[in-house]
Amino acid sequence: MNILQTSWLKRFLPIALIALAAAAVMAPWAAQAGGGAKGIDVFTITMKLFGGLAIFLYGMERMGDALKIVAGEKMKQILGTLTTNRFMGLITGAIVTAIIQSSSVTTVLLVGFVTADLMSLSQAIGVILGADIGTTITAQIVAFKVTKFASLLIAVGFVQIFTAKDEKKKQYGYLVMGLGMIFFGMGEMSNAMKPLRSYEPFIDMMKSVDNPVIGILLSAAFTGLIQSSSATMGVIVALAMQGLISLEGGIALAFGANIGTCMTAGLAAMGKPRPAVRVAVAHVTFKIAGVAIAVWLIPQLADIVREISPQYTDLAGRDRLAAEVPRQVANAHTIFNVVMAFAFLPLGGLFVRWCEWIVPVGKDTDVVDDAMAGISYTPKYLDEALISTPTLALSLVRREVNVMSDVLEKMIADIPEAVFKGDLEKMKELAKMDDRVDEIHQAVTTYIAKIGGANLSEAVADEVMATITATSEMENIGDIIENNMTHLAEVCANNKVVLSDEAIKTLTDYHGKITSAFKASATAFITDNEETALAVMAMKDEISDMDNACQTKQMDALQGEGEAPMADLTAYTLQTDIRENLKRIYYHTKRVAKVVARSKEAVLAAAKARA
Repeated sequence: MNILQTSWLKRFLPIALIALAAAAVMAPWAAQAGGGAKGIDVFTITMKLFGGLAIFLYGMERMGDALKIVAGEKMKQILGTLTTNRFMGLITGAIVTAIIQSSSVTTVLLVGFVTADLMSLSQAIGVILGADIGTTITAQIVAFKVTKFASLLIAVGFVQIFTAKDEKKKQYGYLVMGLGMIFFGMGEMSNAMKPLRSYEPFIDMMKSVDNPVIGILLSAAFTGLIQSSSATMGVIVALAMQGLISLEGGIALAFGANIGTCMTAGLAAMGKPRPAVRVAVAHVTFKIAGVAIAVWLIPQLADIVREISPQYTDLAGRDRLAAEVPRQVANAHTIFNVVMAFAFLPLGGLFVRWCEWIVPVGKDTDVVDDAMAGISYTPKYLDEALISTPTLALSLVRREVNVMSDVLEKMIADIPEAVFKGDLEKMKELAKMDDRVDEIHQAVTTYIAKIGGANLSEAVADEVMATITATSEMENIGDIIENNMTHLAEVCANNKVVLSDEAIKTLTDYHGKITSAFKASATAFITDNEETALAVMAMKDEISDMDNACQTKQMDALQGEGEAPMADLTAYTLQTDIRENLKRIYYHTKRVAKVVARSKEAVLAAAKARA
């Protein structure tokens, strides 16, 4: 993978630009204000601060990636608990966000889920509120003064990575090392700010964040640039560890971090269907409404937090602020998000109607109609943001394959009209539909290749291979209809073959059985239903018996026996070729069903091996 495509580096680039700009702008001012020996080395402080932030961000990214791989196989089960019960959605959102360490990423996932029809807006609202709670975990972790253990965690994680033979055990090493890097980055940021404790110009500047408006705007802008409220909270806690901000100022900055995450949701929703845009609207509404209400209550929130947080009465001045404020800011951040989540939860229905009013949904176009009109295909469900979570990305692949199966179902349904009667115009329509199938297959294949480029567990890798096989088998069905059936339709039309009513009835019954098999097989794959897949595979004998019966009737008709004697050998050959191609369609259909059964077996085997 190109290093420029990694999300942590995308966050680091704006950090580096901010650092360079800050150093360039502040250096002359600091030298002049400091007065020689009393001045501060702005460049060194800036580089240490933003270098520590980069390490902090990378540690979060590394730990989050490891957690997604370790818990990834259970992610679908966790999300499966989502019901119309918004409370369960809230709990799920908190858990998922705690796992992936970012409420912004959770919101991006929700945009993908709603786009893929995996959940409704009502369900998503509960998850958004839960995500706001889950994201406070990071602030609580970094508020503990455990930076002295950072090097130990990094060393333990490193040893685990390079000694573990099992991939999952290596991921635990990455998890521990990522946590150590978070603490190490926090320590670097805190140490970088030590000289500022006695630097009056900076202290005076930081007093301005006690003004809620200024604090919220500054923090929101910074969070929007780096797209991580957790990283912003890390900087806020680092400032607090040096006694450089008051509790009230820290709360205002925390509120700004909450609003800044709206940018990520907005970017994720760009170009998506309107139901997905509603998720972004809901996310922005909750954040802004919550802060708009709570900003007037900052003094009261600060008093509550001081009462419930540890106090160090033996200290005074900046030393006391440094000891107390980090934990107080983390607690305030948690209280704010928990209270707002439970306050807004009962109002979920109102928020749904609000989002529907703000973003009305237009009429969806039909994929087959678009194909007939020559409109190029745009994937409906394949969201790039979910590639980093392979199990969830594969769920989107199944939704996209469902679109392919709908087109194929229409193609199979039109075979009698097009082939049995030699309707060449109808065959042209089927050819256009197959072009649409090819486009979907190409999009799915490209997307799966990106999933395969990630660090996959054995079970997920097996599922990736199974998905590639299933989609290829479906695409082969489209090719059979476009190429082979087109030839048969031309034979029927050019030779003016007219099949008897009895022959058409026999072929139609046979075609109906193949159609049922395909529908069941597609359903088995899309829903990952092994029972349905086994039922498709069990149809083999029934279809074989039906094929033999059709062949017997054809022979009788060719020999002048039966209810409808056959006029010539061309009609017999045509019927035989139709049967053979229908049988080939079933062959590929059965292979799709086998993929589901084998995929299940592989997952169970991998789970047994891990146990």
